Amino acid sequence: MTDPTNEALFARAAGVIPGGVNSPVRAFGSVGGTPFFVARAEGPYLVDVEGRRYIDLIQSYGAIIAGHAHPVVVDAVTEAAHGGTSYGAPTEREVLIAEAIVDRVPGVEQVRLVSSGTEATMSAIRLARGVTGRDRLVKFAGNYHGHSDALLAQSGSSVAQLADDASTGAAAAVPGSAGVPAGTVATTTVVPYNVVPRLDDTVAAVIVEPVAANMGLVPPEPGFLAGLAAECARVGALLIFDEVITGFRAARGGAAEWSGVTPDLVTMGKVIGGGLPIGAFAGRAEVMAHLAPLGAVYQAGTLSGNPLATAAGLATLSLLDAAAYARLGAGAQRLAAGLQDAFDAAGVAMCARTVANLVGIFAGPVPPRNFDEAKTTDEARYARLFHAMLDGGVALAPGAYEVAFCGLAHSDEIIDEIVDVARSAAAAID
Repeated sequence: MTDPTNEALFARAAGVIPGGVNSPVRAFGSVGGTPFFVARAEGPYLVDVEGRRYIDLIQSYGAIIAGHAHPVVVDAVTEAAHGGTSYGAPTEREVLIAEAIVDRVPGVEQVRLVSSGTEATMSAIRLARGVTGRDRLVKFAGNYHGHSDALLAQSGSSVAQLADDASTGAAAAVPGSAGVPAGTVATTTVVPYNVVPRLDDTVAAVIVEPVAANMGLVPPEPGFLAGLAAECARVGALLIFDEVITGFRAARGGAAEWSGVTPDLVTMGKVIGGGLPIGAFAGRAEVMAHLAPLGAVYQAGTLSGNPLATAAGLATLSLLDAAAYARLGAGAQRLAAGLQDAFDAAGVAMCARTVANLVGIFAGPVPPRNFDEAKTTDEARYARLFHAMLDGGVALAPGAYEVAFCGLAHSDEIIDEIVDVARSAAAAID
């Protein structure tokens, strides 16, 4: 097909890919309409197959932080590719990126690389169970930790759009997806976010998004993360920070540095791959020593430590100095303030806020503090905003439970252009 259209490509995709997409939120199911198919990207922009350019606030759901096709990253990947794309054997870059993580993240002494954030959280939980000899996992309603079976219970992100009538009080979990046996989540307990649960000696681990970014953007309330750490220490459970989003974005050392709370294990992804598939989990050496080949907890992966992903990750981390984090924070604040001004000027009951350098949009008058409140977002209103922004050349995530990402490529001028589009969009949606 020459000069394909988005509509024609989506129709073709639907014939050979379930729902026409390889990740559910991309189908535009919650906002309506036909998804655009990306042909290329550069800096803050996406260009679709019809040649239309959008300012991108999706940024591969946070994996892109330096801008699309950043020359430093492209050069690193190109050089690595000339040496081969996969070996199934150790490489120097694996050591270098592990050293970079250890240098940056408080409390981390050793790192195991994997191929995705889902794999990272799944493996960290297995490790915690192996270390403690316990089975029970505690997670928080609305936190999303990937799509492994044990974690698909009251999850955020696009899972939040599936039917889920379970209580968000402390209770045994029910599966959040068809195909997940009840027994798989029988040892998972779901509790409300921003409330420190009372634990007992059956709990192996508590896993948490230190900044919730899959039920909109919900910050941890003062004392919440420190309280979790103390409660885990009291009963001998391990605290896992899921930093697949916040890692190397919230701060140089991620949310552990940003919050001042050091967890036992950290899971990472997105930024450390520079846009290529990667994940990692990390922690103290005494905990990580339980992994094979040293210990009895098995974990493996043919593509773990992939040479292209580690090259892209190292190149990306090289760009993230103190000045870069200052720019990211200032950009996020400028964007959130501009969006709020646009909503207020139009008299639209929507909220924009920033935590670290993440930006959240909530379709309601008061920002949420937990999953129950997050689910009151007006998804229809968000869908109207989404399409009005898209018509104006700005791409938000096609779902009300995602966040917006400012990157180093989003200059003040680009952010002001986004805000100008938002003013027109907000005036048109109600």
